[in-house]
Amino acid sequence: MSDRIGQKFTTHDQLFAIQQLQQTGYSIMPRPHVHTSFELYYLLQGERIYFINGKVFTAQKGDMVIVIPGDLHSTASSQVEHVERVLVHFDSGFIPMPDRQVLELRPFLQSTLLRVPLKEQAELENSILYMLSECKEHQAFYESYIRQLLIGLLIRLHRIGSLEDNSTEPQHPMHQKVSEITAYIHDHYSELITLEQLSANFYISPSYLSRVFLKLTGFHVSEYIRIIRVREAQKLLRTTRDKIQQIAEHVGFEHISHFNKTFKKVSGCSPLQYRKQHIRR
Repeated sequence: MSDRIGQKFTTHDQLFAIQQLQQTGYSIMPRPHVHTSFELYYLLQGERIYFINGKVFTAQKGDMVIVIPGDLHSTASSQVEHVERVLVHFDSGFIPMPDRQVLELRPFLQSTLLRVPLKEQAELENSILYMLSECKEHQAFYESYIRQLLIGLLIRLHRIGSLEDNSTEPQHPMHQKVSEITAYIHDHYSELITLEQLSANFYISPSYLSRVFLKLTGFHVSEYIRIIRVREAQKLLRTTRDKIQQIAEHVGFEHISHFNKTFKKVSGCSPLQYRKQHIRR
């Protein structure tokens, strides 16, 4: 595998970042992760598999992947070896009001892959590459120019995302199958779920399911189940006064010690510490 990773450029306030990358050969993101900022992933060349909140998308040339803050995601190579992309991260605070209201509209309400019509691709690419150039060169008022370019890009993405024929159905049968399996996990996380059970339910051998699931999501099946349970526990810790023991049982943990250990490994702190950090005053 060979990479040509361009420098990551940021604005002075660190609320906007942009980076270009060219890559040849197979690769997978070291760990699925989340951001506190919005992520725009625009594919200039090639093909890339994106896994976002339980859904598998195949991004192709001209596609824009939108990841909203807090959504778990990862990427992996497809059968197309050469990939070139531009990655943009921005905090909503970088966009002034009232323009920030566009982030409360489609397609920014949930993470998704946006099929950009061919006639729109050149203009979108120009906007993105102009932002990259401005970040590189730091000319007078470059941050203001980047802000205006980003606002224009977001408005165009909103208009494209509002089109009814913007289809993002999985193109590969196994991509669809993995999306169905993750949907099942999201619906049944409080129950006992095993690799063997999923294998039987979805008519796939355990070894093949394990291998494909890891390739497309970056997670082992059992690990993904634990992540979903912890994320649901986090939600309950933030929004309810339920006892930690009750929450552990509700999200599928039989033993409080196992819950505490798993929660700390995923969250970096204990359930009690998490609740104190996120309690609503």
